Amino acid sequence: MTFHANFGRFSLAASPLALCAALIATPAAAQTTQPEDAPPATTEENANDAASPAPTEGDEIVVTGFRRSLESAVRTKKSQEQIVESVTAEDIGKLPDNSIGESIARLPGIASQRTSGRANVIAIRGFGPDFSQTLLNGREQTSTNDNRGVEFDQYPSEVVSQVVVYKSPNASLVGQGLVGTVDIRTVRPLDYGRRTVAIGLRGSYADLGKLNAGSEDKGYRLSGTFIDQFADGRIGVAVSASYVDEPYQVQEFNAWGYATGTLPGSTEQLGLIGGSKSYVTSTQLKRFGINGTIQAKITPNLVLTADGFYSNFKDDQIKRGIELPLGFGAFGTTFNPATFRGENGTVVSGTFNNVQGVVRNDVFAKKADLYSGGLNLAWNGDNGWKAFADASYSRTDREELSIESYSGTGFGEALGATDTISFVTGPTGTVFKPTLNYSDTNLIRLTDPLGWGGGPTTPQAGYYNNRILEDELVQLRGELEREIGGFIDGIKVGVNYTDRTKSLTPDEYLVRLPNGALEAPIPSNLLLSPTNLSYLGLGPVVSYDPRALINAGNLILVTNPSNDIPAKAYNVFEKVWTGYAQANIKGTLGNSELTGNIGAQLIHTDQSSTGIAFLNGTRVNVSLGDKYWMVLPSLNLNLRFPTDFVVRFAAAREMQRPRLDQLRSAIGYGINTTDRPQPFISGGGGNPRLRPYRATAVDLNFEKYFANTGYVALQLFWKDIDRYVSDGRNENFDYTGFPLPVGVTPPSLIGRLDSPVNTDGGKLYGAEVAATLPLSVFSSYLDGFGLTGGVGYTKTKVRDFSGARSQIPGYSKWVANGTAFFEKWGFNARGSVRYRSSFLGDFTGFGGSPTRRIALAETIYDAQVGYDFKEGSRLNGLSVYLQGQNLTDERFASVNGNENPTQIIDYQIYGRRFLAGLTFKF
Repeated sequence: MTFHANFGRFSLAASPLALCAALIATPAAAQTTQPEDAPPATTEENANDAASPAPTEGDEIVVTGFRRSLESAVRTKKSQEQIVESVTAEDIGKLPDNSIGESIARLPGIASQRTSGRANVIAIRGFGPDFSQTLLNGREQTSTNDNRGVEFDQYPSEVVSQVVVYKSPNASLVGQGLVGTVDIRTVRPLDYGRRTVAIGLRGSYADLGKLNAGSEDKGYRLSGTFIDQFADGRIGVAVSASYVDEPYQVQEFNAWGYATGTLPGSTEQLGLIGGSKSYVTSTQLKRFGINGTIQAKITPNLVLTADGFYSNFKDDQIKRGIELPLGFGAFGTTFNPATFRGENGTVVSGTFNNVQGVVRNDVFAKKADLYSGGLNLAWNGDNGWKAFADASYSRTDREELSIESYSGTGFGEALGATDTISFVTGPTGTVFKPTLNYSDTNLIRLTDPLGWGGGPTTPQAGYYNNRILEDELVQLRGELEREIGGFIDGIKVGVNYTDRTKSLTPDEYLVRLPNGALEAPIPSNLLLSPTNLSYLGLGPVVSYDPRALINAGNLILVTNPSNDIPAKAYNVFEKVWTGYAQANIKGTLGNSELTGNIGAQLIHTDQSSTGIAFLNGTRVNVSLGDKYWMVLPSLNLNLRFPTDFVVRFAAAREMQRPRLDQLRSAIGYGINTTDRPQPFISGGGGNPRLRPYRATAVDLNFEKYFANTGYVALQLFWKDIDRYVSDGRNENFDYTGFPLPVGVTPPSLIGRLDSPVNTDGGKLYGAEVAATLPLSVFSSYLDGFGLTGGVGYTKTKVRDFSGARSQIPGYSKWVANGTAFFEKWGFNARGSVRYRSSFLGDFTGFGGSPTRRIALAETIYDAQVGYDFKEGSRLNGLSVYLQGQNLTDERFASVNGNENPTQIIDYQIYGRRFLAGLTFKF
């Protein structure tokens, strides 16, 4: 079912007055969106409304701001021929949230995962970003991560006029995902139809404070938009820009895991914390984004549109903390069994002896440049013919630098001073009580405290890892449409060509002390104020920036010769041809109108990968790939009753390509002489011959509208996934093209490969309930008050390679969100809440690599208030607002694999954020 801008969090959990008192606001005014016939998004059955004309003198009611945004989304939902959700800007440069991710996460059946407190990626119907696709103005985009999923904080909300989420495809929707397709849209100046200049300024405050030396707790955001038309309305120009410089702070507890066993005096199996690696993290986000569009009406029927988008993104993190080896019995640590206290299957207090901690000063710096642009020529004939040609380009250059730096009491295991640490484990993690002072620079030195480098000849005082990624995409498209009239109202045919290349180059070094030294003091001139870890009970710790030590020569970089480094590299190439045909339906059934479309896509894919494989540890160059065809039929039917009741039915064959890094050709292999009667080739790595996810989907919607101001809806959906991607084993992998091992010759080139493989998948089904209710439909006394929200339930029976129930990234069984709002007389207030049940979330694993664990359910509250100065006021056009985010300081947490709630693995606190700002439009 379709749901418009659901920007708030479910206000059923708190009264509107209580939530609104906490504040936030997005100023109001007439929204503008890209119209339904605007190229190239028309090719996706664009759900955008045309910009409403400016109110004329004598109009009694002018609906603006959040209410107008909701009404626009209701119109979008009602008129659309597919099943969609949408978010529309309240005014130029103003989505109802500060990020696109947060706005999308308020739609029914959609949830987000937070990164440093920001809504960064989304899950649609229980499937994470690996299963959906994101477009910009109808065009496919490159991504800032290893997969195809877009990180939405790359796109400033100020440059966006509307976001549409397609939950059912049609034949002309190119680049569709398995569970949904997100189309980010920017304004079209000729359709906007008037001159507008808007500026915005916002300040932010993170209430956790300045957790690390040199970090900030206050930030700002600037934005501006210019739209105008020239040459009697034949030339249109729109430019939007945004700059953000904001801090984010995180207090984090992390456990290595829990050792299980019995202790003296107890027969119960108890879990004992095995180790801890906990940090405070300070992030400074700097992002500049600019979007520009030029339109030229060459003739009354021919429009040329050129647009471009650029984003420069810098996310600089400093992480400081202590890593403690504890209950796994490693590195000389012992547990005093006389001190333990057990509870609920966990040792909740006790004492460790001989602990040699590692003080960590780590850096994670991510920077990315995203370029996107396109040229579209659209012709709309007077005789029912339409056509367009579109060319676009998207490129992302990204670097992710991770630097680990170690210091401690001495080189090697148990050679330095050791600590006696008592602890208490509870629902927020473990709190420690040490006996050493980890801020004492006479005690803490640069060294390899636990001998991770392997010995005195290979000391390792840290690790340097830079991941360099390049992603480039060229898309060419053409379409011809003929309006016919009658039951088959029109026919469109088109062709699309996409050429994409993505590569990863790892650049990794061992960090060592110069001249082979095993220990060295931390230079006093590079020391920073100690970092306070009192929330963990650990007190202050020595602090410095490892980049400064490397630049000064106090730490040096030595090339890591391991084959594990080039094994990570890949080059992946995709060339995809898509041809499609679609018939639009329009007729009557009794006193009701039947609309929709039927069609199919014919897709040819040529995928390949080049890289380095490892033959018994020896590097060899390889190039592998596959070619295949796929047919994707689709049907959308909408029965529209005169009572504003709509029944929708959709059926389609859907697909989603695998992650690009899963297609890499980097493989380690050799001859296996033990697992079969005859020698055979066995290896592990990527799978360049992997095929896409594939599903048959059916949707059924029941929607009741109240004019164009509100609705209630029930959406039922079912998917049969007959081809899934799971880590597994291919017993029949063809090693043709790989150099053969010297010595033992296998009787066949068909061997074994441990890699991502295609499996049968399983079923996915569920229901979503959504509503937008301006309370004036019940009583005129309630004019200005309203509710909007939704609840989604998804059940999955998808199985992995082993036949076990698959843990799907981003999957939550329950998702709920809602907003209570009041908007009238220039005053606006909203209280919001969003909830998601437990899900497979992304955390930071060993060596900084991403890992996935079950995240606990979370509920997030926001609120806002604001005022818009109206016509006749000296401050006409000015809007001011206050916002409060994450008002209850909700944690992001995971538990041990046995799901014991007392065995916390991750517990991250992001704090509350308060924002104040203004926008001015003239």
